[in-house]
Amino acid sequence: MRSMTLDEFGQVVVQAISLLPERVRRHLDNVSVVVEEEPDRRTLRRLGWTDEEIDAGNTVYGLFAPIELPSMWGSDAVHSRSLPHRITIYKKPLERDFPERNQLMIEIRKTVVHELAHHFGYSDRDLEEFDETPDPFADEEQHRADS
Repeated sequence: MRSMTLDEFGQVVVQAISLLPERVRRHLDNVSVVVEEEPDRRTLRRLGWTDEEIDAGNTVYGLFAPIELPSMWGSDAVHSRSLPHRITIYKKPLERDFPERNQLMIEIRKTVVHELAHHFGYSDRDLEEFDETPDPFADEEQHRADS
């Protein structure tokens, strides 16, 4: 499979968001979703990776980045879900790990859903079962095909 351009990859991400139920999409006004080629070393270090782990190829597929307020605002000043949040989906790590197109499309969608779930307060631990399911959307796609 040929590598997608960043624009093509971005369109897949947009499609993944468009497939979310309206009851979810309506809560995403304060979320910007961007695509980048891959995370930089500084980002990976900030996430806790060592230089050795980064050199060995450890990376992430996506990143949820809530806005961080200065401590003077205090935790009760503003409800964090009303603040702007940024989700980044990384193209190259996904393409490297999922060279077969169908699985790549599933993994892009899983990554989008995983990162958006953080916006709604889910932790990585909460998402373990979802992440471990090869295609958590299979039943949904079958339902659409039957309609």
